[in-house]
Amino acid sequence: MTLWRKALAELLGTAGLLCAVVGSGIMAERLAGGNVAIALLANTLVTVFALYVLIEVLGPVSGAHFNPAVSAIMTLRRELPVASLGVYLAAQLTGALLGAWLANAMFDLSVLQWSAKVRSGWGQWLAELVATSGLVLVILRAPAGKVAQLVACYIGAAYWFTSSTSFANPAAVFGRMFSDSFAGIAPASATGFVVAELIGAAVGFSVYRLLPPASA
Repeated sequence: MTLWRKALAELLGTAGLLCAVVGSGIMAERLAGGNVAIALLANTLVTVFALYVLIEVLGPVSGAHFNPAVSAIMTLRRELPVASLGVYLAAQLTGALLGAWLANAMFDLSVLQWSAKVRSGWGQWLAELVATSGLVLVILRAPAGKVAQLVACYIGAAYWFTSSTSFANPAAVFGRMFSDSFAGIAPASATGFVVAELIGAAVGFSVYRLLPPASA
């Protein structure tokens, strides 16, 4: 599989994921009548379904990372060549931006906008560390053929057991900055989330290496 095809799959997958997250957040907020719990539940379900479909459809092409932290871990494991990492990251960030813009456009919002939703504080940073470390561990420990189901289920659960609603993805943080909606995050809050996610990815990888092989 050529690198440009893998990059295209990463761009499309990340765009699809962000479009689903942001778009469902906008729809949920409009229909929930101010009930934040219902809005979050709807946002969660759509994210779970979208993740499963995107991983199943695009996984055979690129590995369906859709996440710079995951790509970095795969590079450490020598499953993704170092020379390909930059291409993956560029595709993921571009896809995240395009996905958020597409969601804005579909709901008749200004395409070009910044989120004003502040998400900050030690609790939310810790939540992102936990969410990302768990995600990496699930990906690395998942039995063959079950990555899509387990990742989708984990993220769906983490939406509710973490105070940050489990972004667990620097590309998702980047994309969500460009939609001032239910799923958005203010640019000033982004750095704390990304740093926590990268630390979380390292923690998840370290825990994985301490455990026995998945086949044991």
